[in-house]
Amino acid sequence: MARPPRHTLSRSSAAHSCRLPKHALLRAGAAFFLATLVALPLAVLHRAALSRHSLEHLWGWDALPSVAAQEEGGAQGEDLDIEDLKLDGVLKKASMGDNTVILTTLNAAWASPGSVIDLFIDSFRCGVRTSSLLNHLVIIAFDSDAYKQCVKIHHYCYFLGTEGVDFSGEKRFLTSGYLEMMWKRLDFLRLVLEKGYSFIFSDADIMWFRNPFPHFYPNGDLQIACDHYVGNATDLRNIANGGFNYVKSNERTIEFYSFWYSSRLRYPGYHDQDVFNAIKHDPYVADIGLEIKFLSTAYFGGFCEPSRDLNKVCTMHANCCIGLRSKIHDLRIMMEDWRSYLSLPPSLKRLTPFSWRVPQNCRYYVHCPTVTLSSRLF
Repeated sequence: MARPPRHTLSRSSAAHSCRLPKHALLRAGAAFFLATLVALPLAVLHRAALSRHSLEHLWGWDALPSVAAQEEGGAQGEDLDIEDLKLDGVLKKASMGDNTVILTTLNAAWASPGSVIDLFIDSFRCGVRTSSLLNHLVIIAFDSDAYKQCVKIHHYCYFLGTEGVDFSGEKRFLTSGYLEMMWKRLDFLRLVLEKGYSFIFSDADIMWFRNPFPHFYPNGDLQIACDHYVGNATDLRNIANGGFNYVKSNERTIEFYSFWYSSRLRYPGYHDQDVFNAIKHDPYVADIGLEIKFLSTAYFGGFCEPSRDLNKVCTMHANCCIGLRSKIHDLRIMMEDWRSYLSLPPSLKRLTPFSWRVPQNCRYYVHCPTVTLSSRLF
């Protein structure tokens, strides 16, 4: 039998399709509609996952998941959800009425009895209108030993562990362990901002002598202490110190902390403070509208540039100092000086010149890598 021409087959098929029963067409249409309902959300989720992966690769977000990422399923997702709930719980309990918390970080080397963390907490108790601020302090422990010690001495502790990484020992300045711990800390602070909490972050080697809130600027998204203060709160020539800052949670600060964290890839081998002093000049910071205020060393001082007037000082930082033993030695002398000042009658406090006896063991460290990085790049 001869094969019919192709156009004949086409017409025959078309004619047969037109003769399909109406109920068959309805079933086919319903099946197509249901398949579309299932496939479309899956395609959107797949595209979103690819987009998030691309952003994470671009920005380098590899330490902690964002709040949105924690909604993913699986055993790992459940573990993240549990830790997320623990963090939410401790932040909620410690927060002030405006959702502000005070944060510090701790590892085992700084947690041993008589070490840095004891001096830190003692300074709150001896400060002027600072003891009540302990009710809003959350100590972030980098290792299990630090966490165990934290719960013995304070009521708000959170364990921020990193699988396969040991943060318990003393981390010497600019070693790989030190850098990894600093960047881990910064990424955690980004997560706190995402959760809607503003914070004062304070290194544990900062002594609190007065309530700092009256000396913060009413405006400003990010207010940060300085190793060197040039006399103007908005001058980018100020050399910032990342060990003490007051940050308000909003879209600008969340974006900046993401940008800051990702910038570690542009400046390998530098810590967060050095990188901040570089990227503060970046046009992107102005584009997102971030308002930075630098805090005067008259109120927020340190060994790099001490607060000279004990009638004004709010905090003093054992910066420009390498080595745990040197820090502890000089911090203890600093606390002795503060107690001597407090023992004076009010008239003598105002009239008698009173200066710190520190730095002593820390005075021999004068290198400021932040200046070197900033001057080399700009």
